[in-house]
Amino acid sequence: MSGQPDDGGHGTGPARLELLAPGNVPLVAPGDDLARLIVDAFAAEAVELRTGDVLVLAQKIVSKAQGRYAALEEVEPSARAVELARTAGKDPRIVELVLRESREVLRCVPGVIIVETRHGVVLANAGIDRSNVDQSGTGERVLLLPEDPDGTCRDLRRRLAELTGADVGVIVNDSLGRAWRNGTVGTALGVSGLPALEDLRGSPDLFGYDLRTTEVAAADEIAAAASLLMGQSNEGRPVVLVRGLRHPRGDGAGSDLLRPQKKDLFR
Repeated sequence: MSGQPDDGGHGTGPARLELLAPGNVPLVAPGDDLARLIVDAFAAEAVELRTGDVLVLAQKIVSKAQGRYAALEEVEPSARAVELARTAGKDPRIVELVLRESREVLRCVPGVIIVETRHGVVLANAGIDRSNVDQSGTGERVLLLPEDPDGTCRDLRRRLAELTGADVGVIVNDSLGRAWRNGTVGTALGVSGLPALEDLRGSPDLFGYDLRTTEVAAADEIAAAASLLMGQSNEGRPVVLVRGLRHPRGDGAGSDLLRPQKKDLFR
């Protein structure tokens, strides 16, 4: 026995998904035309964007293009930032930036501050990071999350259509930790051109049973797959093309993936 149900032909034949991460994307500076950089990088690989493709961009290149740097020497910590910094063992200036980027502090323990950002995302240290940030200037600086991840995805999608004529989906992703599991995983901060959340409630399973609660965080799954090629350190592959997805047409948003607080059973 194969262990597979008699599905009447469902699921026959191979399924295929292609991911491509060009290795020639240049370092991004404030004001750069990200869409142009992306199109040129794929053109150098003899790859043309097609309608239905999805592009996943690392949050850092988006933040860099938007100039979302903060110079620590210009930050004056508040009394609350100093207090939280003692508990977390962090630089009070960084904690001050965390507070400015957040709606609410949920936890503060040695090594980490968990917050709900102004975007509504729950994550560590408001996503503020020193890694892969050029420190060749006169003072230390850090990088903040994009101002509006969903708006950024919409703008990039329009610009890519101007340059290529293709209607592609766009995801901005970041590596987030999870409350009950070790390690980080690629997660969609912003989405445009595809559903972020696929509602399968009412759909039949292989045996005709109607699904009752199943919602799939499709954009997060795509972001996680792309992160396998992006890497986490010095890979230098901040853009991934995902081709062959069988996703329905639609225009979701990263905000669709945020659980409303009234349904949050753990906060």
